[in-house]
Amino acid sequence: MSTNIHATAVVHPLARLGEGVEIGPYCVIGPDVVIGARTRIGAQVVVDGVTRIGADNLIVGQAALGGIPQDLSYKGEPTELVIGDRNTIREFVTINRGTVKGGGVTCIGNDNMLMACCHVAHDCELRDRIILANGVLLAGHVLVEENANISGGAAAHHFVTIGAYAYVGGMTRMVQDVPPFMILEGHPSRVRGVNVIGLQRGGVAEGDIEDLREAFKRVWRSGDPRSKSLAGLKAEFATSQPVMRLARELEQTDLGQKGRYRESLRAEFTRIGQERLLSAAGAR
Repeated sequence: MSTNIHATAVVHPLARLGEGVEIGPYCVIGPDVVIGARTRIGAQVVVDGVTRIGADNLIVGQAALGGIPQDLSYKGEPTELVIGDRNTIREFVTINRGTVKGGGVTCIGNDNMLMACCHVAHDCELRDRIILANGVLLAGHVLVEENANISGGAAAHHFVTIGAYAYVGGMTRMVQDVPPFMILEGHPSRVRGVNVIGLQRGGVAEGDIEDLREAFKRVWRSGDPRSKSLAGLKAEFATSQPVMRLARELEQTDLGQKGRYRESLRAEFTRIGQERLLSAAGAR
C-alpha cells in the first residue's frame, strides 16, 4: 500500500511517512516529522517540529500539531510531540510540543478523540481512551488519565491532573486535581458523585462501583476531615483497587501546591527535560 499525497501538499523530503499514509490538500509536513502507517491527514493540516505520529490515526483537517509551545521560556530547543495510535483529531485542534522545564515532550496515547477546537498545551500527557469535547482547553503540564471524558468548553489550569474515568461537565473550571472515577462540574467546580455510567461503559465491576459510591459518601458527604475519611477507606477497602487508587490520588492532591500534585514535580520535570535535551544533542 503506497502513500497518497495530494499535489498541493508540501511534504519535506526528510519527513518519514509509513505505508498507506494519506496527506490531504494544502498540508504542510515538516522535516522532523514521522507519521505511522495508514494515518490519514485531511486538508490544511500543519505538522511541525520533532513530531512522531503513530498508526491508524485520523486527523480531519485544519489542525496544527507540533507547533512551538506558547511559553516564554522556550528558546528553540528540539522538544517533542508524540502521538500514539488510532486517535481521532478533529478540525482546528492545536497540540504544542514540550518545553525543557516540563520534561521536553507532549504525549498523546492511544484511542483518544479530540473534538473540534481543542487546545493541548506544552508538556501535557493524555493517556488512552480519552474524550475531549469541542473547545476543551488544557494548559501546560496537565495530565489526563485513561477513560476520562471532558465536556465542551471545560478548561484546566496548569499542572492539573484529571483522574481516570472522571467525567467533567461542560464549561467547568478545573483549578485543582480532578479525582478519578468522579463527576466534576461547575464554576467553581465541585465533585457531584460517582461516574457510574462511564465506569459501566468501561467494564468496571459492579462491586467496585458500589465501593466507590461508599467512598464518595465518606469523603464528600460525611463532613469528616479528609484525612480521617481516607484512613478509614484504606483500612476497610484495602482489597478494592479503585478505592485505593482514589485514596492515593486524593492524598497526592493534598501534597501539591493549591491542590495540584504535579506542581510538586517541577524540579523533576526540569531534570528530565534537561536530560532529554542532552540526549537529543548527542544524537545529532
